[in-house]
Amino acid sequence: MTLSLSRMNPTSLPDAGRAGYSQITVVPPGPLAFVSGQVAWRRDGGPVPGDIAEQADIVIENLSLALTALNARPDRIVQMRIYMTDLHQGALDSVMAKIGAFLDGAQPSLTGVGVTALAAPDLKLEVEMVVSVPA
Repeated sequence: MTLSLSRMNPTSLPDAGRAGYSQITVVPPGPLAFVSGQVAWRRDGGPVPGDIAEQADIVIENLSLALTALNARPDRIVQMRIYMTDLHQGALDSVMAKIGAFLDGAQPSLTGVGVTALAAPDLKLEVEMVVSVPA
């Protein structure tokens, strides 16, 4: 038996659905997986690209691999946190377009944060997830 997540955008809050996320996600009882922040590091140790859009592609690949390891899909993501070192509209638009494509219509609760630095000086983007693991 699979229980679905409930997404809410109450009319008393800004309509987050227009931006591709939900204000509230209600999770039925069951296991949750907390996926560490994924950055533009490759398993083979390849170089980190300087462009944030290219970093986003690697981050999304890593997020996809984490979901595969959990036997989950994007519709099981409860919450995402996105950290960016150079938060401006162009970078945000680029990253969010890629995140939106990755989510494929799922609208988890989402928080975006501008930060001074990440784990290494060449990193510009980090994304972490909370995932409701399928039974």
